Amino acid sequence: MPFPTLPAPLARALADRNYAEPTPVQQAVLDTEAGRDLLVSAQTGSGKTVAFGLAIAETLLAGAETLPPPDAPLALAIAPTRELALQVQRELSWLYAATGARVVANVGGMDPRKEARALDAGAHIVVGTPGRIRDHLERGRLRTEALRAVVLDEADEMLDMGFREDLEFILSATPSERRTLLFSATLPKLIVALAERYQRDALRLAVAGETRGHADIAYRAVRVLPREIEHAVVNVLRYVDAPTSIVFCNTRDGVRHLQASLNERGFSAVALSGELGQGERNAALQALRDGRARVCVATDVAARGIDLPGLDLVIHADLPHDAEVMQHRSGRTGRAGRKGTSVLLVPPARRRRAEQMFAIAKVNPSWSGPPTADEIRGLDRERMLADPLLTEPVSEEDKDWAEALLANLAPEVLAGALARIYRSRIPVPEEVTELAADPPRRERTALERDQALALGAPRVGEDGPSAWFRLNLGKRDNAEPRRLLPMLTRRGQIGRGDIGAIRIFERETKFEIRGSAAAAFAEAFRHRGSDDLQIERVPGDESPPPKKHKSPRATKHARRAGK
Repeated sequence: MPFPTLPAPLARALADRNYAEPTPVQQAVLDTEAGRDLLVSAQTGSGKTVAFGLAIAETLLAGAETLPPPDAPLALAIAPTRELALQVQRELSWLYAATGARVVANVGGMDPRKEARALDAGAHIVVGTPGRIRDHLERGRLRTEALRAVVLDEADEMLDMGFREDLEFILSATPSERRTLLFSATLPKLIVALAERYQRDALRLAVAGETRGHADIAYRAVRVLPREIEHAVVNVLRYVDAPTSIVFCNTRDGVRHLQASLNERGFSAVALSGELGQGERNAALQALRDGRARVCVATDVAARGIDLPGLDLVIHADLPHDAEVMQHRSGRTGRAGRKGTSVLLVPPARRRRAEQMFAIAKVNPSWSGPPTADEIRGLDRERMLADPLLTEPVSEEDKDWAEALLANLAPEVLAGALARIYRSRIPVPEEVTELAADPPRRERTALERDQALALGAPRVGEDGPSAWFRLNLGKRDNAEPRRLLPMLTRRGQIGRGDIGAIRIFERETKFEIRGSAAAAFAEAFRHRGSDDLQIERVPGDESPPPKKHKSPRATKHARRAGK
């Protein structure tokens, strides 16, 4: 048995789930002295939930194989989000099922009266979010006198989300002799301070499992034009054809727009973002688990902690903010021995940033362009020939139908009809631009581009007339080119080379966009912008004239003349 030192009920539960050997973080907690407080740094997806379930087993069971009848809780586990808390509840439920454990969830967005009744009926382990746990404590619904262990999961995330006061209130309300286990992806000063205040002689475990987390994940970086990001998402989904995929966007508006676009193209896609109610989020996750949906479009916070069966593909439609976010996102796949793929869509202007993230994360991705429509059509033909519809044995009734069809229709007509039926079930691939691996000309530095724009760079009308836009920010809002440029490229999903001159006035800014990129820019900005930032296209007769530059000599004479 791979876990010989564990209580028998837990060892059997792990064996039933085909756990051949413990992960590094699970092995680390099993090797520590029983009953000791732990401060553990380990990445998401490393098996932390099972790890702390194993760590508190002896504390809760005290040598027995079953727990006493449920009464006041013996253990409390706190997680930053509803999804993660519910996931922890599910994991602990199967791990402790043979001990007779009753695991109750207390999370925001659910009916607090129903939770109160569950607490009144007794529980062995309570799992919840900080705000809801505190609310039950303050109302006297959650009893703490019998608590033997408290676990803080994703502690750094809880502090980042502003739950410090709630955590301190909860810990102060628990017995001083309890065990405290603190799990965190990182250990910033605030986490260390929290540990020093509320833990006793805690053993610090830094689990070096980050590189192992990449072992089952293949990273791909896809060069893509900003205006073709949506098309690239479609083609990657079609090319990989994973049972379940998750696509990450940086904003709620991005999630809403991409989900609608994928559904319109024939994908079964659901959304997860902060604007959804708990019932909507639960329905979306259930649709993914039972196969009614195959694609989840999500923001980082909404997707934290979710564990989806068969999740083989992660797509970063928007580039992550940093290497840690990239690892958190990618860690949704490549779990429990399964292979996974993480695809980053990288516009030319963001390549350097992507390369920096890969270097920090010690990831060596394969670079390529997006899958082409022809490549996907070739795969579709192979998949059709391998479809069970064509490979399964033919029944007697099927033979009767086949003979009737062959008697009235030519074989090529029947084959064409079959191909048409098969193609009608799958989304059509998109035509995408194949970008060169390396740009043929030297790219100007960001400083050079900003200076050129600030001085009024030549219009970018090489491929037709450029378009002028008006933005509702001006000098009174401290607008300046070095701040506006990143915002315009990010929200408008264009490259720096697509932006020409920028004219900043007192109450507004006018800027020039390459003609071929103007329509896509306006559409992307509308979906990724906000109510505070608004743009509108400027009619041709309102476009500002080219800025005139005086020579240094003329400026000198004007100064002497008092002009």
